[in-house]
Amino acid sequence: MKRIFYSFIFLALSLSSSSQSLTATEAITKAEDKVRGSSNRAEIRMTIVRPSWSREMTMKSWAKGDELALILVIAPARDNGIAYLKRSKELWNWQPSIDRIIKLPPSMMLQSWMGSDFTNDDLVKESSSVKDYTHAFGNDSIIDGRECYKIILTPKPDAPVVWGQIYSWISKKDFLQMRVEFYDEDGELANTMFGTNIKEIGGRLLAARVEMTPAGKEGHKTIVEYLSLNFDEPIGDDFFTEQNMKRIK
Repeated sequence: MKRIFYSFIFLALSLSSSSQSLTATEAITKAEDKVRGSSNRAEIRMTIVRPSWSREMTMKSWAKGDELALILVIAPARDNGIAYLKRSKELWNWQPSIDRIIKLPPSMMLQSWMGSDFTNDDLVKESSSVKDYTHAFGNDSIIDGRECYKIILTPKPDAPVVWGQIYSWISKKDFLQMRVEFYDEDGELANTMFGTNIKEIGGRLLAARVEMTPAGKEGHKTIVEYLSLNFDEPIGDDFFTEQNMKRIK
């Protein structure tokens, strides 16, 4: 009986030690890798909600690592064909109505993307949550019944970031990003992002619905829902070109 008791204590201490050995940077990395994969292809519905109206858009997206991404708007009809291309930290926008490709300068990273509550930086992730911030654990929390790490992200000196600080809550068991708070350089809360509708999609347990809510704007939010998601399919770097923005379907 004593052997069983001591074995149980040893196992409990070992699990506790293993949990504590995970660093905040490793937790952030696991959460990002789970959503990204080596590559991914998705169909997405975005709904912009305002106090007196709402607007829905449907898009296709392709991404490879954290350096390459292409997003194509397919609905509504008036926006069909609009595309965005990210290569490293550069962002281009193709506007078929004026037959023109526009390169967006870094100064536009905090501007609204397609009139939503997401910024251009949210779209292309010009700043890296892993590379451009230091990470520290805050107090653990329970969100929607899931025990979560609270991770405080602070910009590294001279990092090309748009946020003064970020708080991220990541579930301990499945490394799901349950909640993220974005603070400006003055320490004021700017946006809060929630991950909900947890289910298996693309063979992984993920938040299939992401909601961004701006601070101080009652009745404003943007909802992004994954309609389909596939991971780790081969995509060549030559897919992510300005020429392909014009012809992708």
